[in-house]
Amino acid sequence: MSCTIGRVNVEALTIASELAALPSRGCTGLVLTGGGARSAYQVGVMRAVADLLPRDAPTPFHVITGTSAGAIVAANVAVYAAHFRTGAVALERVWRNFHVDQVFRADAPSMLRAGLRWMAALLSIGRLASPPDSLFDNTPLRQLLERRIDFTRMREALATGHLEALAISAAGYSSARSFAFYESRVRPAGDAVTWPRGVAAELGIGHLMASSAVPFLFPPVRMHGEYFGDGAMRQVAPLSPAIRLGADRLFVVGVRDNRQQAPLNADAAPAPSFGQLFGFMLDTLFMDSLHAGVAQLDRLNRLVAQAVVPNPEGLRHIDSLVIMPGADLGAIAARHARQMPRTVRALLRIMGAANDDGSQLLSYLLFESGYTRELIALGFADTMARRDEVTAFLELAAQTSADVAASVPSRPMRNSGSSVAGDARTIGSRAARP
Repeated sequence: MSCTIGRVNVEALTIASELAALPSRGCTGLVLTGGGARSAYQVGVMRAVADLLPRDAPTPFHVITGTSAGAIVAANVAVYAAHFRTGAVALERVWRNFHVDQVFRADAPSMLRAGLRWMAALLSIGRLASPPDSLFDNTPLRQLLERRIDFTRMREALATGHLEALAISAAGYSSARSFAFYESRVRPAGDAVTWPRGVAAELGIGHLMASSAVPFLFPPVRMHGEYFGDGAMRQVAPLSPAIRLGADRLFVVGVRDNRQQAPLNADAAPAPSFGQLFGFMLDTLFMDSLHAGVAQLDRLNRLVAQAVVPNPEGLRHIDSLVIMPGADLGAIAARHARQMPRTVRALLRIMGAANDDGSQLLSYLLFESGYTRELIALGFADTMARRDEVTAFLELAAQTSADVAASVPSRPMRNSGSSVAGDARTIGSRAARP
């Protein structure tokens, strides 16, 4: 059994106009949002899922999509599609022992060189020196990914049917659009319309680096004829790539906690620091579109359920299970702030992000083991607290994965992807939260 792939609506701009009503085939999609160091939470969720499945089970996720740091986790899950637990353990091992210098250069000479270049560019008005491409040099991250992510194994999983598709989102600076670069097991029909913003590609480390290139912090990546940055930019429908690639059930792992909004108190609120503003920008960049997408799915599901006429407007119901942190990740980051290298702490202090007001920014940059281990434990605990719900949701997915792998003959990988349906409408979602 393979995931059903339709045709694309070239004019589709929102989830509600992307899919036709296709019969359910038990194709489960995994959606991993961005979040920098917060993606350690997703690692904990993946480890919990692995513990809920048989030891030698393949991945229960047929279509895997990721954005920013979530794309790195997604690629690892795809690489180990045939042996899900092995991949989850390997992923956890890396994130449990993370250090900032494995992601970006934080030593004093590197930070000093970047600072001097910025100063020279400002003093000379850009005539004697140009400013650096980014605040940090993330060459160590590329080196780590080159050692850990083997896309050849992902293509083997596609060829054997353990995986249907992997998509990595990135935003083009020239085109000002969000793209989903993907590899898919199934070639689209000969008359299929080109998928807008979907690009069939031979995925590689460059796509992961582009997807995780947070603006200002990390340099953009040149590929496919232009420079690309973090996939969360311009991504108005983060659930869309998984749906477009055939998923009709979504397992979504976000990294924004469910804190209650504090009441307005204008008199007591101090002016925000630059660090606080930057943390707010990252929080908005990574999270708001996901919440909007899940809310839209929920509304459309209710519309389908209340409709007098079966299958109104071509809408169809799609189940989703959403896992999000049950604790304040900023507060957790604040407890581990002193693990940051001194150079980075000094920079955060200059930005006004050294106190609790800067904890949001810190929570995205704190690639240190004390913090990542606590987030892994939180993701594991949140998932296990809903183990009956998660097990029921993934039971069909696990059975489908085994059936697909047993029935699909090994064959050479095709570098064409898939698109989605023409006049389609979409779906709704049962968005459960902790």
